[in-house]
Amino acid sequence: MKIKIDKFVLFIIVVIGVAYLFPHWGSKESQIPLKTISTLGISLIFFFYGLKLSPDKLKAGLKNWRLHVLVQATTFLIFPLIVLAFHPLIQTQEQELLWLAFFFLAVLPSTVSSSVVMVSIAKGNIPAAIFNASISGIIGIVVTPLWMGLFVHSAQTDFDFTEIYIKLIVQIILPVVFGIILQRYLGKLANEHSSKITLFDKSVILLIIYRSFSESFNENIFSSVSLSDLLFLFTAVLFLFFIVFTLTGYVAKKLNFNKEDQITTQFCGTKKSLVHGTVFSAILFGNVPTIGFILLPLMLFHAIQILIISIIASKSGRLMVK
Repeated sequence: MKIKIDKFVLFIIVVIGVAYLFPHWGSKESQIPLKTISTLGISLIFFFYGLKLSPDKLKAGLKNWRLHVLVQATTFLIFPLIVLAFHPLIQTQEQELLWLAFFFLAVLPSTVSSSVVMVSIAKGNIPAAIFNASISGIIGIVVTPLWMGLFVHSAQTDFDFTEIYIKLIVQIILPVVFGIILQRYLGKLANEHSSKITLFDKSVILLIIYRSFSESFNENIFSSVSLSDLLFLFTAVLFLFFIVFTLTGYVAKKLNFNKEDQITTQFCGTKKSLVHGTVFSAILFGNVPTIGFILLPLMLFHAIQILIISIIASKSGRLMVK
């Protein structure tokens, strides 16, 4: 089977390359107001997110409660607990930063678009996928900062709970609420232009990634990261993915889920949102120079989850048709 490389992953690699070659554009001294642009972009992402949240679909999705509980427990409890188990092994400040990057990945919500698309390809339960992917983003607005607040102090970042939640309310919660309020008037228009909105979302994410890595390159954060370190990160991310994928599949079978629900559980439960990750990193960590390093496991995980789930989804879809 021919494997297609996700174009967005390629764009991420290009943007990181640009940040390496031209880090001054995203520095604090830059005349280009990238921080203001990305802040407005974040608010618009979640405004459009609210516009596309269909109350009818969310109400219909509530019926399959066992599936929802398993997916959300996997996303916000099992994932973090797996990474948390390695916390006692930390001995140095570098190891602490690496662990924090993986923990940040673990506490993020599921991604919406790719979860639903992959479930659709695999012939899974699409309404349940839409519900879980959508509700995961809302839960993550509250849960992700709470999890990070338990450990981020030890990483010596300027983490202020009050300031963080003010930013979350202004930049994320209020835009989502306004979007939901206007959904009955603009929801249809938003769905008609869904591809354009997705392009806008990805553009903002690429801008945030550029800013994050340009800061890290300016401060020479990656000077100590070797090829063997990257190989270790890749292996660890792959290991984490397959642990969760296997575990969710096992529990779904034990709960006697049908094949469609098993697919949805595994596909939604193993996903982590690059959109929420880059947005939350900008809010939670601000201008911390190590932000690029903190995003590294997430971006590796994003590439791996798209590649592996695409292959599994295509194979599962063919089997479901037979």
